[in-house]
Amino acid sequence: MIDSICTNLLTWYQQAKRDLPWRHDTDPYRIWVLEVMSQQTQMATVEPYYHHFFTKFPTLADLAAAPLSQVLKAWEGLGYYARARHLHQAALTMMSQHGGQVPSTYSDLHKLPGFGDYTAGAVASIAFGVVVPAIDGNVKRVLARLFAIQSDLTRREGANQLLSFATQLVQRSSQLRPEPKIAGEWNQAMIELGALICLPQTPQCGECPVQAYCQAYQRDLVAELPWRKGKKTLPHYNVTAAVIQSGDKLLIAQRPLKGMLGGLWEFPGGKQEVGETLSDCLKREIQEELGVEIEVGELLIVIKHSYTHFKITLHAFMAQLLPNQQPQPLGVADWGWVTQAELANYAFPRTDSQIIEELGIRN
Repeated sequence: MIDSICTNLLTWYQQAKRDLPWRHDTDPYRIWVLEVMSQQTQMATVEPYYHHFFTKFPTLADLAAAPLSQVLKAWEGLGYYARARHLHQAALTMMSQHGGQVPSTYSDLHKLPGFGDYTAGAVASIAFGVVVPAIDGNVKRVLARLFAIQSDLTRREGANQLLSFATQLVQRSSQLRPEPKIAGEWNQAMIELGALICLPQTPQCGECPVQAYCQAYQRDLVAELPWRKGKKTLPHYNVTAAVIQSGDKLLIAQRPLKGMLGGLWEFPGGKQEVGETLSDCLKREIQEELGVEIEVGELLIVIKHSYTHFKITLHAFMAQLLPNQQPQPLGVADWGWVTQAELANYAFPRTDSQIIEELGIRN
């Protein structure tokens, strides 16, 4: 059965794979960046960023030499900004410890910032032909159905089953087709099967090249697998932001480098506490972050936004500093006064970009 799965899937992949522009790349640097960009992000979203990123940073040395602020700006809008920070950190490590090259072994890759099991496996197999699995969300779903894995995939038993089956398949495919980088072809075929055929909600089982060997299909378990815990209701928070003006300039603050949205710039503010009015929340947050007092003005815009683990409603207010106030970086990494035109030089979260758009409408 394993031999037939390997043969059928590789044949299907050669015929059905999407002609994505990066599939013609052989440069390990570009393969690595693409793998990071495509994590938890649709390919249609990735493509313009992929081209833009390599215009800004055509080589590994260029990425390492750039300040983090430029890397974050090139990443702006792609989300999950820790990926960009880890890219930059890993590039610096590659320059200092690996002779300016992407390491060619799974173990060396796995030690780098941002390289988990999947990224290390994908880069090692696709760029260098190392026979290791690359298990992303698509592959987990394919394996769970193909072998009717009914364990919780987030716990040790389920994870071990996934790794065992994935390893068997990539090793056997490499034995059946002993060609350079066939392991990378196999891993991409598994991912493509999950992206095009073995979909989460509406799997196209009639078009599946390995339907005859799929245990979930044979046992009518496709809709139940992979097994999932019940979804939790995401918590919701009210958040405030201050658009503080002084003449033709606006006050912006940089988030601490560690933590969510680390290194991005924003209009300062924070989460409303129980019993606070939005105005009181904003005054407190500005005092805690910048050590200044403000007068809160009109409500500029209300923005609803969902993150992975929570939702927010952001209330952005126009505001002014009270006299004789000098900001200090108490709860932020940095701050600055910039003109509205200069905002384009800084990387902002999506919500703050909407505030900037609203300012453009108002002015």
